[in-house]
Amino acid sequence: MVQMKQIKPHIKHYCLTVISCLVILLLSSCFGMSMDIELRQNGSGVLSLEYQVSKSLESLGKLDGNERWNTIPVGRADFERTLSRLPGIKLISFSSKEDQKNVVVSAKLDFSSIRDLLAFLDSGGRRSSFSGDAGSGRLLLTLSEGPGINNSGLEKLIEDISASYSIKMSMKFSGEGSLSIIDNAGKPLETPIRGKTVSCSFPLNTVLSSANGINAEFKW
Repeated sequence: MVQMKQIKPHIKHYCLTVISCLVILLLSSCFGMSMDIELRQNGSGVLSLEYQVSKSLESLGKLDGNERWNTIPVGRADFERTLSRLPGIKLISFSSKEDQKNVVVSAKLDFSSIRDLLAFLDSGGRRSSFSGDAGSGRLLLTLSEGPGINNSGLEKLIEDISASYSIKMSMKFSGEGSLSIIDNAGKPLETPIRGKTVSCSFPLNTVLSSANGINAEFKW
């Protein structure tokens, strides 16, 4: 077996860069998502999802009989298995289609409470928080924890590959609410917006390369 210390420094650096790139691509960069939340007065609501999964990423879970390792739900059965453990969420509709590059999945789900919604979106509880109640609350969703990619060559490669993908979010309130985009320290990244429906959109590369984190803070 060839030891890493036997590899010339510039080749070793190249190998590590390629490995890092593959990890980042596997985790998120071949992925685009649109998420719309309609919040009812009692705290229940409807979640509409549409996301694009690169065929190259989707196929990774199907190599050598390893379908069980594919953690991105691309079929109705994937959703039904997940929702069987979440009694507060029901699947209303599901569809999928393919183009030359992506598998495009659309799903609509009914949730009984905001905490049920977060159990679906963030089962580990690391990238979301909620305080308050249906009448007056604060919902924080983390899009990027930062830091960004500290390698100019790798950053350019990720930018090129993820150019056609974006992350979009919106929430429709029963009354008026607000949306603030903030970093991990709570510093505003954009001017807050108010209204009965609020939304934001980011190129995927902006999310991946964020140095200080990106968080969407909904209040009502």
